Amino acid sequence: MALTPGVLHVTQPVDGGVGAYVAMAAADQARRGWRVAVACPGTGPLAAELDRLGVHRLDWTARRAPGLSDAVQAARLRRIVGEFGPDVVHLHSSKAGLAGRAALRGRVPTLFQPHGWSWLAARGVAAAAALAWERLAARWADRVICVGAGEAALARRHGVPGDLVVVRNGVDLRRFRPAGPRERAEARARHGIAEDTPLAVCVGRVTRQKGQDLLLAAWERVAARDGRARLAVVGDGPLLRALRSRAVPGVHFAGAVADVRSWYAAADVVVLPSRWEGLPLTALEAMATGRPVVACAVSGLTELVTGGVGALVPPGDGAGLAEALLVRLGQPALAAAEGVAAAALADGFGVDGALDGLAGHTLGVVAGVGTGAGEACSSSRLRKTPDERGFDEHCQTPWGQ
Repeated sequence: MALTPGVLHVTQPVDGGVGAYVAMAAADQARRGWRVAVACPGTGPLAAELDRLGVHRLDWTARRAPGLSDAVQAARLRRIVGEFGPDVVHLHSSKAGLAGRAALRGRVPTLFQPHGWSWLAARGVAAAAALAWERLAARWADRVICVGAGEAALARRHGVPGDLVVVRNGVDLRRFRPAGPRERAEARARHGIAEDTPLAVCVGRVTRQKGQDLLLAAWERVAARDGRARLAVVGDGPLLRALRSRAVPGVHFAGAVADVRSWYAAADVVVLPSRWEGLPLTALEAMATGRPVVACAVSGLTELVTGGVGALVPPGDGAGLAEALLVRLGQPALAAAEGVAAAALADGFGVDGALDGLAGHTLGVVAGVGTGAGEACSSSRLRKTPDERGFDEHCQTPWGQ
């Protein structure tokens, strides 16, 4: 095994959770003395962050949507791999997973990390085609890194084969810490929010996946019952302009921000109305800041929003979403108690353990070592969730041991 392996990370998303994860993982591996590079588009926050961290970056221009340019992107990635000469290629998200596995076809040890399965982002024939591709391409990944047990269970249920392992996302607990009354007051002053204003905050790319359109529809119900309540939508994305034009009074669009911590600190409750997820960093950040989370009950979020830290509502249930928000906006003591519980739960999702787990699997792939049941259970020390029960067929050792 190479003691200082060469790792090439490949990603098309350069913002949001995927961009943040890639920067964090690449920087950690570089600190371990590994030879590391990231192939990604040269625009957006990821490129700037890699430059700040001193991580080598290679330009790989790729579009998010599939199309005729995919063959060109795959050929370009093949050349990058040939020039860099990695011991292992780590493909992040669907576009890199498509281009990388099609280009390399197992000729270089390969990790694939979906960060949310590709077929969930499509509908109809496109979804069926994406699922068929994942079943086929599984043979060209030595190991599939799932960010949550629900993501792994979803693959099994849909017949996606392969060496599936769970390395849960982690949050930097040194950076995201419980925000008390003083931090809350300072954050609200910074954003021009009165101390007694009930405030819900939604952080994330403004896309169909993240469900801000569902949230705005639900917020009409909230505003009708509590005229003091305010909603802050923090993030940029393709749906921002359209949603801004239809929002009711009391909704503030903050756009993309360099540091989201003050928005979490200012919030009474954080809301994630997502249609699908892997295991969202946004939820972990909000919980680590000591804020309750109201979310749609989709895979990934069901692993995090458990008893006493907020509320889960059925996906697409606008009335349920509004009611859960109104309860926490109208009952500060309940929201505060759930925030304390959320911070305690987030303490089990520290980033150091997640990065150690990822490094271990990377070295295992370089050495050609397969996983056993115990290795496939890389996870924080938490009790078993409903999503994890569906993963038992592959993971026979007790969770949390």
